[in-house]
Amino acid sequence: MISGQGRVEWRDLGRVRYAKAWRMQEDLRRERRAGRIPDRLLLLEHDPVITQGRRGIASDVLSGADALAAEGIELVVTNRGGRATYHGPGQLVGYFIFDLAKARLGVREFVRMVEEMLIGTVGEFGIRAERDEGHPGIWAGGEKLAAIGLNVSHGVTQHGFALNAGCDLSPYRHIVACGISDRGVTTMERLLDRPVGMDELKRAAVGAAAAVFGRDMVEWDGR
Repeated sequence: MISGQGRVEWRDLGRVRYAKAWRMQEDLRRERRAGRIPDRLLLLEHDPVITQGRRGIASDVLSGADALAAEGIELVVTNRGGRATYHGPGQLVGYFIFDLAKARLGVREFVRMVEEMLIGTVGEFGIRAERDEGHPGIWAGGEKLAAIGLNVSHGVTQHGFALNAGCDLSPYRHIVACGISDRGVTTMERLLDRPVGMDELKRAAVGAAAAVFGRDMVEWDGR
């Protein structure tokens, strides 16, 4: 738990283009470093986009920009950790603006807490997920259900997780997801054989975050 660190403010952004959400994170991180805001968690969905992390290599993206554009998929090189991944509608994305230095947490410890939060979130729907010690994120049925990638600067995080609720998996054919070529990806809806409401999923994520981080989760109105 990150106890004694006050509340976490969370906000549901709805569906947002990747660049806009990234700019928001940069602004919020500056505010958090200056001590003008508490830790924050942004919950959202993205328009279709493939992002390449700091460890990514060109061969992780299997299709050219023209082929991606023909399907309405952006390609963005970002500053998060990890390699290539896909974001799109039906996938719950969570971005953390957390001061790890004040909480005296290491990055690896924080990643494990995010994994625990995700395991708790999908557990509310009856899905049993697990970690893979060699690959950040959570897995179910041998396939990846959620990816994690962070950037930490001056002790403050940005970026976070992408949890496949009911997103279209076909865009994953354009990448070697997270650099893992011998394992697939899945969704909660595929595992449950039923739809998963995004509002219900967001509520479960907020509850799981409160339990794992030991903090009050207060909805932020955006001001």
